[in-house]
This record gives sequence, C-alpha cells and structure tokens, in this order.
Amino acid sequence: MLDIPSISALVAAVGVIVGVALTVLELRHIRKQRQTELLVRLAPWLNMTSSELQKALVKILNLEFKDYDEFVKKCGSPLAEKPEQIAIMTMGNYFEAIGTLLRRKLVDIDLVWDYWGETAVLLWEKLKPYVEGVRKEFNQPEFADNTEYLFNELQRTQQQVKTQ
Repeated sequence: MLDIPSISALVAAVGVIVGVALTVLELRHIRKQRQTELLVRLAPWLNMTSSELQKALVKILNLEFKDYDEFVKKCGSPLAEKPEQIAIMTMGNYFEAIGTLLRRKLVDIDLVWDYWGETAVLLWEKLKPYVEGVRKEFNQPEFADNTEYLFNELQRTQQQVKTQ
C-alpha cells in the first residue's frame, strides 16, 4: 500500500514529466515562430503593399493566353522586363513564399484560404500553362514547386468547402 511520502514522490515525478513535456512543446512552437519570422524577413515580397499585389493580380487576370507559346508570342520571354512578366514574378514570388511556409507547416491552409480563397485558385489556373512552359523551356522541373503545392492544397480546401 502507498503511504503519503510515496504518493508525494509520485505526484512530484508526474509534475516534472508534465513540465518537461510542456517545455518541449513550447520550444517547438518558438522554433516555428523564428523560422516563420526569418522567412518573412528574407522574402521581401511578403512585405509588399496591398496595392502592389492588387496591381500585379489584375495585370495577370487580364492576360489572355491559352498556353505558354501563346504567352511568349504575345508578351515575350519570361525574362523580359515587361509589366506582364513583372506581375507574374511579383505574384509568383509571393505565393512561392506562402507555399514554402505551408509546406513547412508554418502557416495553416485555412488561414491562406480565408485570405485568398477562390481568387488564388483562379490565379493558379491562369498561370499553370505558363509555369509548365517555363519548367520545360529552362529545364527547371522544380520551378514554382512550392507555389504548385500551395495551390493543390487550396484546391483541396475548395472542394472541402463546397461539400460542407
């Protein structure tokens, strides 16, 4: 049978174990916070003004092309310093950073969905032929891979929202 000193020792041991577990969880959270803050500081496009993003978004949504070849014919090389390419780079870098945060589980997909929702899915559908063409032309199969990951997750979220 357990006496009072034994029970006290057992309670103290459980308290230490719970304290250590909570400390480990807090340290993991702090590490994730620091990683997120570092990426945000390193990715200047995450700090753009909303008007810069809006201008780039409108420019892209007004582009009319059915595939990469038609884009190049109408707008020139992806490396050209034209408003269309700058808009695509602006939004592409922005969503690449968000996709990186998502892939590393530093941001929640529901948060991104609440902010961008169907607009982001529409943007990806518009730019997918462009991304695939750049990957092929420049032999960079991983070009915009975090962006694609983000939009695949957003499309899954869109389907979940529609079935609710």
